Amino acid sequence: MKRLIVNADDFGLQSEVNRGIIAGYQKGCIRSTSFVAAGKAAEEAAELARCNPGLGVGAHLTLVAERPVLPPDQVRSLIDENGCLFADHGVFIRHFLRGEIRMEELYRECDAQIARAEQLGIRLSHIDSHQHLHVLPKLIDICIELAKKHGVYKMRLPAEDYFFNGGYAAPLGRYVAKCGLTACARLARRKMTRAHIAVPQAFFGMLAGGNMHERYFIGILRALPEGTSEIMVHPGIDNLALDNIYHWHYHWEEELASVQSPEAMAYIKDHHVQLISFKELADE
Repeated sequence: MKRLIVNADDFGLQSEVNRGIIAGYQKGCIRSTSFVAAGKAAEEAAELARCNPGLGVGAHLTLVAERPVLPPDQVRSLIDENGCLFADHGVFIRHFLRGEIRMEELYRECDAQIARAEQLGIRLSHIDSHQHLHVLPKLIDICIELAKKHGVYKMRLPAEDYFFNGGYAAPLGRYVAKCGLTACARLARRKMTRAHIAVPQAFFGMLAGGNMHERYFIGILRALPEGTSEIMVHPGIDNLALDNIYHWHYHWEEELASVQSPEAMAYIKDHHVQLISFKELADE
């Protein structure tokens, strides 16, 4: 049997993202999303989650690109001179490798983000992270510790197969980054397994992340193996508004169209692919 989690990242980031995710849930194949506690539209997202109880909601731990949940003086090693978290994973990793990130501050900020989700009434289904930082060495130990503390025993494992491209001609740098992420994720899986953390057996969406046009999405559907897979997507409703805020070159509207695609929905139905969220994920 093929079971599929279509997970939309960045729930709570902006209202345009929230509305895209809910549209993809109500009229498409999204069944799971990841909540940004530090996002500008986090409270709106929490209310939308309450109104759509069938949507699984996980914690999207955010250590770059936004402001921290905790006051800046409590997370000084995680922020820049403007009080913001570092710009992206590259900047974060450089500080991390130089030993400039304090693990106790990482723990407190991640804990605070999970706690804020809970305070807003979200019953978390899983844990993942913005730019997949949770599978880095040492960070995975923090995330496992927090999973136990908060009783969230399911996580994303962003280990897209080294040789899978789904027809997407990614630049060499992105392909190399994917392979590095997959290597970290496979190492992290050993710790997850020992801690009885459940993960999907396959993951898709790293290479084409932000560029998940319909043809690539359907290509992934056709490549799904037996067992449970996750496809990561980033839907939204207004490319122009979001591009004015974030310079990630994402195709938010096109990704929403992909998860609502009649051809994709027909393929899922005709091939008996069971749509689930992380809430239904079993320890496989």
